Amino acid sequence: MDKQLEDIKVIRDMMERSTKFLSLSGMAGVVAGTTAIIGSAFAYFFLLRNPEDTDLNRFQEIVILVADALTVLTISLGFGIYLSWRKAKKRNQKFITKSTLSTVYNLLLPLAVGGIFSLICLYRGQIELIASVTLIFYGLGLVNASKYTFEEIHYLGITEIILGIGAAIYLAHGVLFWTIGFGVCHIVYGLIMYKKYDMK
Repeated sequence: MDKQLEDIKVIRDMMERSTKFLSLSGMAGVVAGTTAIIGSAFAYFFLLRNPEDTDLNRFQEIVILVADALTVLTISLGFGIYLSWRKAKKRNQKFITKSTLSTVYNLLLPLAVGGIFSLICLYRGQIELIASVTLIFYGLGLVNASKYTFEEIHYLGITEIILGIGAAIYLAHGVLFWTIGFGVCHIVYGLIMYKKYDMK
């Protein structure tokens, strides 16, 4: 009986590996969250806290904010790919599989739409909506991609959507909601996933 249960467990693990992207690193979430907090702190203290004290015009401020956001995104993605690749290699698993591509596609589609919508908000001068837009579309991307990876990603996505709605209601505190969503939540979920999956 014990052998049959063990065989069923092995078969289930094999099926899960073949249909889900399980190389996602928890530490990647911690790095992404830390980077987001640093990026939002830079934006707040350098530009947003007292914009009248800077010698920059509106266009220059937008360029700096976009550069800041792209830097955070690049560092987060870079470390996410590297740490997940290292985890897969350590466990003798393939990093790029059909489930990996499905995860990336289902995450990037809502992100791309949210990015375009954010650029439209920038163009129209509605900068206060960007925190809400990025949180909501990122959350939708996570929920969408969670079918192909860990179930915790689904709950992180729901959390991001709720924070995005909060940022839309309290527009003056958008940076705070953004920092909690992309910073604190990533660190918390990253540590949970690292303890639950990476330390095995």
